[in-house]
Amino acid sequence: RSVQRWRQLWDEGGPRALRSQGPASLPRLSQKQFAQLEAELATGPAAHGWEDQRWTLARIKTVIGRRFHLTYTIQGVRKMLVRNG
Repeated sequence: RSVQRWRQLWDEGGPRALRSQGPASLPRLSQKQFAQLEAELATGPAAHGWEDQRWTLARIKTVIGRRFHLTYTIQGVRKMLVRNG
């Protein structure tokens, strides 16, 4: 199916039609929300109820859920952190 779709795009618009259209979806956290997340993480895990001072992807996922009422997967949290440096 994908090849058929690509071939049709090629026939209709040439090589330019096959260019990337950008990411499939927009980031779920805005830049402002990501800045707020950074501030939350800077307070440390103890401020969010964990006894040790170690951030894990699962804990960051929990903070995002509590603070922004969004659900991320562990892999989604990792990708978001990598994307935002």
